[in-house]
Amino acid sequence: MGSIQEQNNTDQQALLDAQLELWHNTFAFIKSMALKSAMELRIADAIHHHGGTATITQIATKITLHPSKIPCMRRLMRVLTVTGVFSIAKLPADDGDCVYGFTPASRLLVGSVSLTPTLSLILNNIFVSPFLCLATWFEHELPDLTLFEMSHGKAVWDVIGHDATMSPLFNAGMVADSRFLMDIAIKECAYVFQGISSLIDVAGGHGAAALAISKAFPHIECSVLDLAHVIASAPACTKINYIAGDMFESIPPTNTIFLKWVMHDWVDSKCVTILKNCKEAIPPRDAGGKVIIVDTVVGAGPSNLKHKETQVLYDLFFMIVNGIERDEQQWRKIIFEAGFTDYKIIPVLGVRSIIELYP
Repeated sequence: MGSIQEQNNTDQQALLDAQLELWHNTFAFIKSMALKSAMELRIADAIHHHGGTATITQIATKITLHPSKIPCMRRLMRVLTVTGVFSIAKLPADDGDCVYGFTPASRLLVGSVSLTPTLSLILNNIFVSPFLCLATWFEHELPDLTLFEMSHGKAVWDVIGHDATMSPLFNAGMVADSRFLMDIAIKECAYVFQGISSLIDVAGGHGAAALAISKAFPHIECSVLDLAHVIASAPACTKINYIAGDMFESIPPTNTIFLKWVMHDWVDSKCVTILKNCKEAIPPRDAGGKVIIVDTVVGAGPSNLKHKETQVLYDLFFMIVNGIERDEQQWRKIIFEAGFTDYKIIPVLGVRSIIELYP
């Protein structure tokens, strides 16, 4: 009898564990929305203002919060601490408030390395809402409307390039990501940039990545190639040259091409076109010619679950524009199809890698 009861208990627990797994995935979007609200309310800035720790009452003095919502704010902070965005620096005494502090994650929401512009861009309603139609999109044949076009009636690049609200948000998000990531890339892989005389950051936007390279390696002549309307809105800078152009048509001659967070936006045929234009722009390998790509290689890097999950979620996110985060075999296919003879993957940038291509 005891063994039957134990088996029944095990079966019931398995069912509850299965339900928990489904609920955990179902409510996962709440984590994103809690983070989004924290950034919009500038909670991290409020805690920073108070020296790195603050109570709800202290936070409320620095953000737009109706007094009636303070109990709700406690519930929001409970989610943000359980999910690792903030920490509880001190538990409440009697009926007092918790004292909240930073975690390594929330320290990246303030200061010069703040990723808030990048995360706010990704969590903007214009990118979140299309995923409510994901199942419907799967019913249509490729190459049909992208998920973004199905939801908004316009291509994402038309919106980003011409919408007075989205264009600054997009540029700010890309600049914030480049400022954060390039510092690490240069420290971890300075040798990748050794021996380079000139470099063009293709689709480099407002030049944050090129500027970081130029400051670290003053001997490299750095340029940014992007569409005319992007170049027109870029801040003036004496350390880099801006070139108006289209990477799908041609790329000016240079020693090295740099492509950061570009290739995942495009299907294979478009990527092959970009890479062929890159190959035409650089000298042979024995003369120092190469292409440096910063992008995700699915499966590269640490093998822990959070890393794997982030990479595949990243991939699904870029399906919004019919883009793709590639594994090594998928990268290999487009690299060799474009005429390159060799490549090297250096997985040192978290979910992203540095990929060197050689003509």
